[in-house]
Amino acid sequence: MSEHSDASDGEYDEFLDALADGRGYYYACSNGHETVPPRQVCPHCGDRDLEREPLPETGEIVTHTTVTVPSPRFADEAPYVTAVASVGPVRLTGIVRGIEPDDVAVGRDVTVTVESTEAADDRTIVFRP
Repeated sequence: MSEHSDASDGEYDEFLDALADGRGYYYACSNGHETVPPRQVCPHCGDRDLEREPLPETGEIVTHTTVTVPSPRFADEAPYVTAVASVGPVRLTGIVRGIEPDDVAVGRDVTVTVESTEAADDRTIVFRP
């Protein structure tokens, strides 16, 4: 099991802050690959020259699953939908809110934001229709 360093935790918090404020970003390397924070090296080619690029505030769901039997920590939130959305050139994973689980579909347009989780008192990426 890997642990995040304080630096990567801080960078991920900065990324969530930016998403929450409508200033989301991703990293692009000089070879044209894209990735999301926290990164200090391009995972595709090893390039260390990463530039921040603006992330669109909307995306499209590319896959999803409905969680009906969660871990005890999240029992009060079930059922909920976890999805991957294509947002500009990158993909983000988050929770879908503001729509019934049965109405979530591949291809659905969503906005990207950050909200608190009910059970864990943490922040998470949230997709809303």
